[in-house]
Amino acid sequence: MTGATARRLVARSRPPLPALGVLLILADVAGLLPWSALAGVVVLVGSGLLDRVTPPAAPVRVVEPPVCGPWRALNSPATKVPSHGVNGLGQTYAVDLVLDPPGGGRPEFGSGGQWRRPGEYAAFGQPVLSPVEGVVVRVHQRRRDHRARSGWLSILYLLVVEGFVRQVGGTRWLAGNHVVVRADDGAHAALVHLRRGSARVRPGDRVTAGQQLAECGNSGNSSEPHLHVQLCDSAGLAGAVGLPMAFRAGAADGRDGVPADGELLST
Repeated sequence: MTGATARRLVARSRPPLPALGVLLILADVAGLLPWSALAGVVVLVGSGLLDRVTPPAAPVRVVEPPVCGPWRALNSPATKVPSHGVNGLGQTYAVDLVLDPPGGGRPEFGSGGQWRRPGEYAAFGQPVLSPVEGVVVRVHQRRRDHRARSGWLSILYLLVVEGFVRQVGGTRWLAGNHVVVRADDGAHAALVHLRRGSARVRPGDRVTAGQQLAECGNSGNSSEPHLHVQLCDSAGLAGAVGLPMAFRAGAADGRDGVPADGELLST
């Protein structure tokens, strides 16, 4: 069994593991089962906290930017790897992009209450483009677009309550609406947190780089309307391994690359 195969087997069993770990802890507290050590391991594996060892880097693939306009990078692999703190779900080199127009359109965090409507953000409904030429292999677009978590109380709720529930629910609950395109070289581009019902493609459709796939939304484990984009080795995100990518002329200095945290995507 290869290391990648082992990671996939663990990842595919991951969604129910945090819940199982919590049940084991509660049973231990109640004196029913003295398995607190096992419970701790189960929780760590299920939450992805043991995924911090980054897999060996593959060659960097240059892809087209998936959006147009002044999108600012968050959780960027140009700042740290793994970019999202763990390697689970193939997101080792993923990047989050938020639309941040110079004249406003992205509400300031902490203003206007804890729960904002997604339509208050400029990113909501913006076109999401395919970064690669290839074949659409996965489309999911039934998850609702929930309100943005725009204050510390709502963010705490997202991290403690919603995140746990979605972890148990599995990949579709975490990713929300998403489209996966298999590039001709075998890599898979995943566009995540899309707007409900906005997909313009179906599995089996062939698409070109730059073709619109859907619209930006706020579905899944998302605090505000934004686009999460990544390359990985499989359409099944639960067991995928992340692949490094660079946007064509996408770095802050105009070269091929990914903007660092807080930098604008050059498009």
